[in-house]
Formats: sequence, structure tokens, C-alpha cells
Amino acid sequence: MLDDFMWRAMIAGVLVAMAAAPLGCFVVWRRMAYFGDATAHAAILGVALALLLDVSIFLGVLTVALVMASCVSMLSGRGYAMDTLLGVMAHSALAIGLVAVSFLAGVRIDLSAYLFGDILAVGKTDIWIIGGGVALVLTLLFWRWSSLLTATLSDELAYASGIQPRREQLVLTLALAVVVAVALKVVGVLLIAALLIIPAATARPFCRTPESMALLAAGIAMLAVTSGLRAAYMMDTPTGPTIVTLAAVLFTLATVATQGWRLLRQRLQPASCHSDK
Repeated sequence: MLDDFMWRAMIAGVLVAMAAAPLGCFVVWRRMAYFGDATAHAAILGVALALLLDVSIFLGVLTVALVMASCVSMLSGRGYAMDTLLGVMAHSALAIGLVAVSFLAGVRIDLSAYLFGDILAVGKTDIWIIGGGVALVLTLLFWRWSSLLTATLSDELAYASGIQPRREQLVLTLALAVVVAVALKVVGVLLIAALLIIPAATARPFCRTPESMALLAAGIAMLAVTSGLRAAYMMDTPTGPTIVTLAAVLFTLATVATQGWRLLRQRLQPASCHSDK
């Protein structure tokens, strides 16, 4: 089965969706959308350093993502607003990475594969790496789920429960860096944040508990991946952008449905009140 490139792409995409969507719920709840985007942009610098040092691309991207996330966590609240720090570091890392790539003599690099993903080129080794990264992220989320939720609700509530918010933020940062590293080949640097945020945002109006939102977001992400792969194959379009486009379509349909239902309830409510009188 793994000899078929479409099956390998499908497995890789579904695995990334399983980890990115639940993690994306925390990104949405904590309003960390820009944080995920910044970590993803830093991945290009990781690619350049990995090629320069002749090490694994996954290792290079993971290292840079962790360093950048740790720097932002340490510098936040020390005279700089979080969005300012993220903006400076994200775009600086992306620019430095692109400049560094240009100095790699004798190395031919298809930047579009890193910017927009190249899921159809996923190999057997890539699947094992992606599977290991996804297992690590899901294990972290399962292990720290209650503590992460408490710290997300309120720092004061976390302290009262004996939970260190900084520690939970570090766990979330680690998981985010791993997802960025494993998703690089699936959707690319510029679209990783979309795969984190859009499924979670789509699921949010339909769920009453955090657990149900995480599960529904994972289902939406997997649907976007499988439908996007099929659509890209049929229409001969770039796979990564097509996957994100399908996710955006699902978000639009969900938004229209929830807004329509809300308007319908508002129209029916006065009529029912009048009939009661």
C-alpha cells in the first residue's frame, strides 16, 4: 500500500490533520493565531540551516521553531507587546532563511515545495517521521489536557489548582513546533497556520465542550485533506493550497449555516411570543 504515492500522501495528510486540529483548538481559544503563523515562518530558516549543516530537514525545522517560540515566551511582557515580537521575529526569520538559502552553493532547492508543501512527494521515511511527531503531540495533549484547559481559562484559576501556566505554555509551544515540523511537507510554511486554525474555527459554533470541539475539528481537517487530495488530482491543482481551500469552503458553509439558523430563530421567537400572549 505504501508503494502508491497517493496512499502515502493520504496517510501523511490524515496524520497531520489528527494532530493539527486539536492543537488548533488551543490556538483559537488562546488567540494564538499569529503565534502559529510566526512559528511556521521560522521553518524556512530551519530548512536553510539543515541543508547547510547536512542534517535532517525535520530536525532543523523543529530546532528553529522551538528556539523562536522559546525566545518569544521569554521576551513577552518585558517591554514589548506579543504581536510586535511575533511580527519582528516571524518576518525576520523568514527573510534570513530565504537569504541563507541563496548562499547554498551547489544545492538546488525548490522553495515552492517548502512554502506550499509537496505532499505527493512524501516517502516511507517521511511517514514514519510524521507518525512519530503526531504520536508525540497527541500524547502531550492527552497527558496535559486538563491542565492546558485550566491554564487557558485563567492564570489565576491555574495557580489556585496548583498548575503553572508557564509550564503549560511550554508544553503547547513544544507541540506547536512539532506540528509545524511534520506539516511542512504536507501544506508548507505559508499554509500551516491555516490547517491549525480553520478546522478549529469551523467546529467551534457546533460544540458545547472542548473535547467535542477537538474531535469535530479533527474530523473536519481529515475531510479537508482527503477531499483536497482528490480535488487536486482531478483538477491538476497544487495539493497544499487545494486542501486549505477545501477547509476554507467548509468554514464558509458552517458560518452561513450558523448565521442562517440564528436569523431563523430570531424571526420565529417574536411570532411564538405573540402567539403565547
